[in-house]
Amino acid sequence: MLETLKQTGKTLSSEFGRAWDDLRDGWREIYSRSRGALTHFMHPGQNETGAGSPPQPYPNWGLLAGEVEETDNDIVVRLEVPGLEKEDCRIRIEGNTLYLSGEKRFERTTEGSSYHIMERAYGSFERAIPLPRNVLEAQAEAAYKNGVLTVRLPKSGDRRPTTIPVR
Repeated sequence: MLETLKQTGKTLSSEFGRAWDDLRDGWREIYSRSRGALTHFMHPGQNETGAGSPPQPYPNWGLLAGEVEETDNDIVVRLEVPGLEKEDCRIRIEGNTLYLSGEKRFERTTEGSSYHIMERAYGSFERAIPLPRNVLEAQAEAAYKNGVLTVRLPKSGDRRPTTIPVR
């Protein structure tokens, strides 16, 4: 009986260790892939440190997941911005950084209710996305469809590598 309990303890310990390793690896991947997507939302009347505003029923942080794709001619930036209208999005480019700012407004559709889960962030925000190449800002185009903002930025300069013969 004692030997069976010892073996069961070893098995459980091994299984818990494996589960913990899987969980740790999952969080590590989420962090490495999404740390740039973590965006701070400022509530009205709140300063940069988060002080000076009354407690809010919703979080200060949310994810604006995105991707940056490079083609032969363009840099294409896509960002998921659910809950925003295209009029709520402002885009600017400074150097090799694209900035998306805007405001996600909290709209309560029912009165007298209480929330049991509140994971969505609201307020004004700004997200900075580094660009891998110089772009022609004046020729940039942006489109918004199904909660995804797509910004197409033509690359500047020579797009193909140049071979220089050695003499």
